[in-house]
Amino acid sequence: MPQATVDRASEFLGGLFTSLTERGRSLFKSNNNQPKTKEELIALGETLLSRRGEATGVVLARTPLSGYDDADEQDQIGFLDALAEQFGPDLAELTAAVEAFHVSGASPDAAGRLLEAAEPRRQELIRRLNLAPGGTASLVRMREGVLRHLGDHPQLKHVDDDFVHLFTSWFNRGFLVLQRIDWNTPANILEKIIRYEQVHAIHNWDDLRARLAPADRRCYGFFHPQLVDEPLIFVEVALTLDRPNAIAPLLDLDREPISPKDATTAVFYSISNTQKGLAGISFGNFLIKQVVEEIKRELPNVQSFVTLSPVPGFAKWLARERANADSVLLDASARSALEVLDTPTWFEDQEIADHIKPLLLALAAAYFLQAKNPRGLPLDPVARFHLGNGARLEALNFLGDRSPNGMRQSHGLMVNYLYALGEIEANHEAFAERGQIAAASAVRKQLPSKPLTSEPRKTNGKTATLAIAPPA
Repeated sequence: MPQATVDRASEFLGGLFTSLTERGRSLFKSNNNQPKTKEELIALGETLLSRRGEATGVVLARTPLSGYDDADEQDQIGFLDALAEQFGPDLAELTAAVEAFHVSGASPDAAGRLLEAAEPRRQELIRRLNLAPGGTASLVRMREGVLRHLGDHPQLKHVDDDFVHLFTSWFNRGFLVLQRIDWNTPANILEKIIRYEQVHAIHNWDDLRARLAPADRRCYGFFHPQLVDEPLIFVEVALTLDRPNAIAPLLDLDREPISPKDATTAVFYSISNTQKGLAGISFGNFLIKQVVEEIKRELPNVQSFVTLSPVPGFAKWLARERANADSVLLDASARSALEVLDTPTWFEDQEIADHIKPLLLALAAAYFLQAKNPRGLPLDPVARFHLGNGARLEALNFLGDRSPNGMRQSHGLMVNYLYALGEIEANHEAFAERGQIAAASAVRKQLPSKPLTSEPRKTNGKTATLAIAPPA
């Protein structure tokens, strides 16, 4: 193509874009960089919905998004409330569609019209806002606001449902890209790994380097084309010689790395979601399964895939059991023995730790295998995630995490979930269909069949004590 023709085409397209931009600015009668009031944001939303041209919509969508980002919190809340109350379905159109549906005898055309009329107008508004440059990231932040204010503004539940509906499509597995994150990854992404780590805090760059640089360490994340430098979720992996029962050796800055070709086990020891606005949009199950495939392809010598997982709800659950005089798990002596947990440094006394260990492991088995939430699912959120993915509860690790956070949330308890490749689908189906928990026999054997006690008892003619009361 002659250069003159190329130049004319570029000039034409540049002029067209400039024209659209000016037209958008005149329509909105405002500067994109100024914060907006609630009333202005509502008006901008109505104007955007009224436009039919997609090209102008791209330009026009910038202003309400930037205006919302810069608005004060009360105006943001007012706009979100308006999304719930003023941007629902067109009631006149919906009523007409319902009548047509009944008259037609539920014909396919009438059913289609009814479905279209039932869709809230805010869904189309969100779609149009997504057309703006950076629109996806702005909408993810907007949903953060919805979640933050949901408790005080229950009407936002409808807005949240629409965000989830749209985000589930926009962030489905087909749009996600798996990338390995290593010490050569751009610094702006590495900084976010430090900031977003939710399980085992990364304290500094040396700490991060120890997790990314050694040959026996891996980190993988899912990225989305519209959030190119924002990992949506990432998992940290340790290649080891066997299944670990504590986190400290894995994070030890002075440990000696092993050759990846000598490893037999891949340990998923930290999984972090990074975007609060994408809460409830599941990525982790796809991530773990794809990382398993990546590691199998790279290192066929690795045959075992396990987690070393926290137990974030155990301490709170146990506190409720201890406070419940009618608990079927604890008798008075066991409840008294557990008072030692109220001493922050109890685990530093080896004798106390050895005596309380059987009691805590029995309670942990009850927590995982019997404690349920109102939906009949395991109480522990990490357990729901891995069991729902098809993993098996493999081992309970007493004092696996002695960090302040580990002691606070689980009295140091950690667990291993095993991803046995030949059992994943069967375990998933049993959990999803029947609520059946896949657990190793060693875990099930620790489940108490009667109230736990710390009183001395006879075992093979010898006196044994399950746990001791705290010293006077």
